[in-house]
Amino acid sequence: MPLNLLLVSDTHVPNRARALPRQVWAAVENADVVFHAGDWVTAALLDEFEQRSRRLVGVYGNNDGPELRSRLPESTAVALEGVKFAVIHETGPAKGREGRCDEQFPTADVLVFGHSHIPWDTTSPGGLRLLNPGSPTDRRRQPVCTYMTAVADAGNLRDVRLMEVSRD
Repeated sequence: MPLNLLLVSDTHVPNRARALPRQVWAAVENADVVFHAGDWVTAALLDEFEQRSRRLVGVYGNNDGPELRSRLPESTAVALEGVKFAVIHETGPAKGREGRCDEQFPTADVLVFGHSHIPWDTTSPGGLRLLNPGSPTDRRRQPVCTYMTAVADAGNLRDVRLMEVSRD
């Protein structure tokens, strides 16, 4: 049965935004599985994601303190509809990323990561799909804030879309 996925990272609430945009909360509530690749900043935001998500897969980031680190792993892995996902916040510099991630996540089909706030969608030489959804609250040098949606279905990841966050 196909699963609708939401990929987010680097929400930085309330440091970079007072709240998560309504559009993103709607996407959270409509997804079968939500991935959050770290930099939540507060446990209150994690609590709200847990309440609003049907299923949440998350990790902590470099801006997440002891409370979040006690509740979330640095990296995690999950299989959904025959697709093996790994999640981590930081993968290091863009140069050489695919090769490093092939070595670090040899059994994964898809790696969801964050940290840079720069959307990323590539496939490594070993076949690992690397996805960074950007940030829905802090675009940094990007033209817009973003997140991603996708569908996991019968061993395939399909319909990967980078979504622009509209200004509420």
